Amino acid sequence: MNVLVIGSGAREHALCRSLSLDPDVTALHCAPGNAGIAEVAELHQVDALDGAAVTALARRLGAELVVVGPEAPLVAGVADAVRAAGIPVFGPSGEAARLEGSKAFAKDVMASAGVPTARSYVCTTAEEVAEALDAFGAPYVVKDDGLAAGKGVVVTSDLDAAKAHAAACERVVIEEFLDGPEVSLFAVTDGETVVPLQPAQDFKRALDGDEGPNTGGMGAYSPLPWADPKLVDEVLRTVLQPTVDELRRRGTPFSGLLYAGLAITGRGVRVIEFNARFGDPETQVVLARLRTPLAGLLAAAATGGLADLPPLRWSEDAAVTVVVASHNYPGTPRTGDPITGLAEVAAEDAPDAYVLHAGTRQDGDAVVSAGGRVLSVTATGKDLTEARERAYRAVGRIRLDGGQYRTDIAAKAAAGAL
Repeated sequence: MNVLVIGSGAREHALCRSLSLDPDVTALHCAPGNAGIAEVAELHQVDALDGAAVTALARRLGAELVVVGPEAPLVAGVADAVRAAGIPVFGPSGEAARLEGSKAFAKDVMASAGVPTARSYVCTTAEEVAEALDAFGAPYVVKDDGLAAGKGVVVTSDLDAAKAHAAACERVVIEEFLDGPEVSLFAVTDGETVVPLQPAQDFKRALDGDEGPNTGGMGAYSPLPWADPKLVDEVLRTVLQPTVDELRRRGTPFSGLLYAGLAITGRGVRVIEFNARFGDPETQVVLARLRTPLAGLLAAAATGGLADLPPLRWSEDAAVTVVVASHNYPGTPRTGDPITGLAEVAAEDAPDAYVLHAGTRQDGDAVVSAGGRVLSVTATGKDLTEARERAYRAVGRIRLDGGQYRTDIAAKAAAGAL
C-alpha cells in the first residue's frame, strides 16, 4: 500500500512511524512533515488546508490511502476533496468534523443521541455569558465554540478571567464543571462499525502538579491501571456508537478517528469534548502499544470494511510520552533554537525509547525548533514505572535552550494513585 499522511506534528510522526513498521506499506509519504518524519517518509510541500492541492499530490504520488492528521484540514473539507477523487481517505467529511469544529454542534448531536455530557449554555452576548456563569458558579468552564488548537478552554475560579475569555470569542459554550479524572478514548470507525482503541490520559496544564495555563498537551500515558476494566465497553455502548449512529441518521456519516475526551465523575462517565482526529500527545502512547498493523486498520475504516477486521492486538507493555516544549510555550514560542542529543537517544535508548518530532525543521546539518511543542519523547516498559524511567532518561540527553517539560507525567498512576 502506498500511503500519504497529511500534517507536520508529533501525531503525524507517530502515525508515520507505525506505518513505516507495517510490512504492507510499500511507499510512505508525508506533507509537509518535519525533520523527524523525514527519516521514515518522503516529504512533500503542500498547503494542508487546500483540498484540491492535497488531492493533486495524492494523485501524483499514486497514493492508495490518504491519512489526514490535523483537525483544521478536516474541518476545511480536505477529506471530502480526496474522497470525491475516488481515493480512500482516513478522516471525516467537513460536515462530520463539525463535531470538533463546533462545540455547540457537538452538544446538539449528544443531546439527540442521548450521550451523557455536562449541562451547558451556548452564548453570543456578554449578558448571556454573565447569566450562564452565574447559573453554574465556580469553577467556571468557558470554551471557544470553534477550533483553538487545544487552547480554547479556560477553567478558572476567577469570574473576571472567565468573562475575559468569553469576550475574546465570537461564540462560547459555558458548561458545568465536571469533577473526576479525565480519560481520552479513541475509536476507529467507518461510519457504522466502531472499534475502540486503548484508553490514555494526557496532561493539559503546562507545569508540574497540573499548574499553569492550558496547553495542547504536555505528556500522556497508557494503559490506565486505575480505570474500570469495563470502561471501554461502557463508553462504546453509551458514547461512541450512539454518536456515530446519530451522525449517520443525520446524513453526515462519520468515518475516521472519533476521539472522546471523558470525565469519570461521581455520577458516571461524561463527555467533555469530541475531536475528529487522533489526539496529540495520546496518539504517541496508544500507537506505541498497538500490535495490529496500522495501515490495514485505517484502510478498513476508509473503505467500509471494519466489520470484517479481526480483534485488535495490543502489547501488555506500558507507554509514556513526555513533551519537550520551547521557551515561553504556551505563549508565543521562541523558535530557531538548535536541538542536540537526538543521536544519543537513538544510539543509547532505542528501541525502548525514541523521539517523535513535533515542531522541528532541518536547518543545514542541524535540527532546530519550529513551534511550541517541539518533541515527544516516548518510551515503553513492562509497567508505567519502567516506561517513565526510560522516557525521562532519554529526555535528559536532549538539549534545547529554554526548553521545558513536566517532570510528573504518569507519576501518580505509576505510584498506584489517580
